[in-house]
Amino acid sequence: MRPGVVRGWCPGAHRPMASGDGLIMRVRPRLARLTADQALGLCDLARRFGSGVIDLTSRANLQLRGLAEADHAPMLRGLAALDLLDPDPEVEGRRNILVAPDWAPGDLTDRLWHALVAALPDLPELPAKMGVAVDTGDAPILTDASADFRLERSATGLILRADGAELGRPVTESTAIPALTQMAEWFVDTGGAEAGRMRRHLATTALPDLWTTGAPLPDRAPFAPGATGLGPVYGAAFGQVQADALAALIRASGATAIRVTPWRLFVLEGALSIPAPGFVTDARDPILTTHACPGAPLCPQAQIETQALARHLAGRVNGTLHVSGCEKGCALPRAADLTIVGRDGAHDLVRGGRPWDEPSLRGLTGAALTDAMP
Repeated sequence: MRPGVVRGWCPGAHRPMASGDGLIMRVRPRLARLTADQALGLCDLARRFGSGVIDLTSRANLQLRGLAEADHAPMLRGLAALDLLDPDPEVEGRRNILVAPDWAPGDLTDRLWHALVAALPDLPELPAKMGVAVDTGDAPILTDASADFRLERSATGLILRADGAELGRPVTESTAIPALTQMAEWFVDTGGAEAGRMRRHLATTALPDLWTTGAPLPDRAPFAPGATGLGPVYGAAFGQVQADALAALIRASGATAIRVTPWRLFVLEGALSIPAPGFVTDARDPILTTHACPGAPLCPQAQIETQALARHLAGRVNGTLHVSGCEKGCALPRAADLTIVGRDGAHDLVRGGRPWDEPSLRGLTGAALTDAMP
């Protein structure tokens, strides 16, 4: 089985992507944070120009769905008025930067993020899906999130680690960004563009020995629904939020800002913990370990409806469940305990693998699919 047709870029604000329900625009909030006014403004734009659905992405970005071509320009003007748009499309396309969501103003993560943004024009041209994780809190928390270059803590300081390598290169705050630039240049010079991502490139190409000497600290658990020092954390099933519901929650809770995470969760800064119908509030909810893409008919490549099936099966799998509309695996591009893949309107089952791996069962429908479940 081979991967489906994967586009070599992600939708941006300046460069939206066509889907089954219209255009998809991606908004990259700076440091994955929006003020309450920005978030409420974004919800209004999603309702006025789109379907009213906002996706939380695995890179802590936000996607607005269902836009018409004619509404693209008004949407850009609305984002610019909210200070949620990079004027330069090239800068926006390069700003694929994840940050640990519990950063504080002026801390190391904040400082490195700003230094990296300033250095983006100096980086070589990289494949569009490549990104950086600034994961410099007390211990790494973004280990399973999508990134190719990782700034992390070690027992003695900072390291720069290439995704897919167990060890990294010791750096300091002042040398971290120059070292990252050097690693990006190495990636390009050694033919990494053909592989497209750092992990795939390292499967055939060895890093310089001096870049693999420092071990990251053991990682810490990602956020979960519940109280934190920043404010309450809420989840969104399959990463999809209704703009009306999010706006109502922000207003009712008194939140001053919202932080987006890579785990289909968001933090409401300074908010009261209040009931939130339609959101995930229990860390034990099996929907948090259940993954599904939008599916048919929203995605033209999807060959089955996904989310209703995923909701029906949530909790029946001991571990992670992934319902993927096709072999691309957009919702979870890595192994799950059980993956259901759409093929010609039927379902293939992959146990302990990825959507493009060889299935153990093929062409299941109806009762046959139910009987094959654990």
